[in-house]
Amino acid sequence: MQYKQTQELSDRQFKRLVGVKRETFDEMVKVARQQAHPKKKQGCPTKLSLEDRVLVSLQYWREYRTYFHMAQDWGVSESTICRIVHHVETTLIRSGKFRLAGKNSLLRGFERPETVVLDVMESPIERPQQGQKQFYSGKKGRHSLKSQIVIAPS
Repeated sequence: MQYKQTQELSDRQFKRLVGVKRETFDEMVKVARQQAHPKKKQGCPTKLSLEDRVLVSLQYWREYRTYFHMAQDWGVSESTICRIVHHVETTLIRSGKFRLAGKNSLLRGFERPETVVLDVMESPIERPQQGQKQFYSGKKGRHSLKSQIVIAPS
């Protein structure tokens, strides 16, 4: 569905389709337009408008469809879809307005465990035909499988 067709949708339907509010989408387009540097008009003009390119990226992130399926829907090649998604992604990240919080911010609310239980055991097994040396326990005088168990509080 191209951007022209999404303009006819209500705000609620737009969010259901795209995954972001219309205001957020407009802000993304605004940032992409500011970052787009005017270059010499060489080669063929692009088939997709800037709004459509942002829509392609949002569709990829929301539905995680293959580039092939998206290329068939939009009438371009797989490599074009790949370039569009990566270009829009880097443009939005560079702007700083659409950056996700890092893993440190996710871990900030959690405390380190106070107690960790560690146990080691040997379970007897039949003598393996190959690689006996790594399973032989000199302490027990037989072949065994070494297991380590770690229990941390939830």
